[in-house]
Amino acid sequence: MTVRISSSDEIQAFFKQAAGLDNDQGNVRVKQILLRVLQDSARLIEDLQITDDEFWSAIDYLNRLGGRGEAALLMAGLGLEHFLDLLNDARDEQAGHTGGTPRTIEGPLYVAGAPLCEGEARMDDGSEEGVATTLFIEGQVVDLLGQPVAGAIVDLWQANTKGNYSYFDKSQSAYNLRRRIVTDADGRYRARSIVPSGYGCDPQGPTQECLNLLGRHGQRPAHIHYFISAPGYRHLTTQINLSGEKYLWDDFAYATREGLIGEVRFVDDAQSSAKRGVEGRFAEMSFDFQLQSADAITQEQRSLRPRVLQD
Repeated sequence: MTVRISSSDEIQAFFKQAAGLDNDQGNVRVKQILLRVLQDSARLIEDLQITDDEFWSAIDYLNRLGGRGEAALLMAGLGLEHFLDLLNDARDEQAGHTGGTPRTIEGPLYVAGAPLCEGEARMDDGSEEGVATTLFIEGQVVDLLGQPVAGAIVDLWQANTKGNYSYFDKSQSAYNLRRRIVTDADGRYRARSIVPSGYGCDPQGPTQECLNLLGRHGQRPAHIHYFISAPGYRHLTTQINLSGEKYLWDDFAYATREGLIGEVRFVDDAQSSAKRGVEGRFAEMSFDFQLQSADAITQEQRSLRPRVLQD
């Protein structure tokens, strides 16, 4: 038989005291949130008859998760980051903000301060020449009427052929495969990069440990992340998943969405390669972004999520 005490006046008063609601110090919002966490956690413990061993095993897991810096990765893997996108979509629709390029998750691997380039940029440092396939990316940033947005900042970041990101992979040079590109007078941006690889969670890490218990894989398709920002327009956080990938519609982080598939075209023509200034096979991808107008300056800015700044 399930024993329930969490709804009693005594326990509720105890939780309010633990959340600091019996004093006028601290942060009111944090107190409100923490009280709900305590109340809901207590109900979960009761309803599912959580044992002491299960409780402390979960605490140990959280310690290991934080120690490995994988909390944000797990939030993506459990779909909570995607849920935030779905909730913001619903809020936007209710407020009349519709149209434009869909948002999707940021993920945990952004690094602020990438080099700023005018109109076009080379993203890779050349360290994978002969291994990677050169990828030429181009596109246009426009408004909901299809008019070009000049001076927008297209902030891109991606993995290398091993599925690793610079800064987090110390073997790569600073800001490898990370650039910010200012769109030209026609709202266009161009980048020379490499075709990234898909990748998976560390098989020995706590995120994959959790996914194993759920009977799930931890793989992602190859993709390129984008922030798009411009004065007068709502900030866009999104990513383009590359066509033809095995995990395109089975992304463990739930980032793939309709309207966010980049069609990659591989070219094996020597004359075309010569015109591009490369040897052998290369790839092309074109992707345009459509921005919504901002109602307030706060909408022009990305979230205050903590992010890495390159040393």
